[in-house]
Amino acid sequence: MEHGREGRRDRDRDRGLEKEKEFIEKLVKLNRTAKVVKGGRRFRFSALVVVGDKKGRVGMGTGKANEVPDAIKKAIENAKKNLFMVPIVGATLPHAVTGRYGAGEVLLKPASEGTGVIAGGPVRAVLELAGVQDVLSKCIGSRTPINMVRATIVGLKSLKTLNDVAALRDLKPEEVRK
Repeated sequence: MEHGREGRRDRDRDRGLEKEKEFIEKLVKLNRTAKVVKGGRRFRFSALVVVGDKKGRVGMGTGKANEVPDAIKKAIENAKKNLFMVPIVGATLPHAVTGRYGAGEVLLKPASEGTGVIAGGPVRAVLELAGVQDVLSKCIGSRTPINMVRATIVGLKSLKTLNDVAALRDLKPEEVRK
C-alpha cells in the first residue's frame, strides 16, 4: 500500500519538472527593517521582484512579510498582477525615452545590434526580463532600486511603435516617416 502512494508522488513530481515556468523571476532588492519592542527587535523583510518572459512581457512587484521566502512569494504574485507588454523592434527599443518616477530618472536609448544591455542592476533586470537585448541607459537623480525599476517601467510603458503613431495620426505607417 505504501508503495502505491510513493509512485503517485514521484509521478506528480515528474509532471512538475516537465511543465516549464512561464516567467523568469529576479530578486532585485531584499530589505530588512527592525521595529524595536519591549523584548528586543522585530525584523520584517521587504522584497522587490521583477518577472518577465523575455518575449516582451514584464512586471514589477513588492512584498512584505516576517520571513524572507514569504516576502519574495508575495512580491512575485504582485509582479504577475502588474504585467505589461513592451514594444520591441528587432532586439532593441523603437525610440529613445525618459522615464521619471519620484526623484529618479532613467534614460533609455536604442542601440545597434551586438551592443548588449548597458544598464545598472535594477534597470538591467527589467530590460533583460522584458527581452530587450541591445539598449543604452543612464540613471539620473535618485538611484534607489525601487525608484529605478519604477522609472524604467514608466519609460517602457510610454514607448510607441510606428504603427501606434500612425494610428494616432490617422495615417499609414509609410506616411509617418515623411
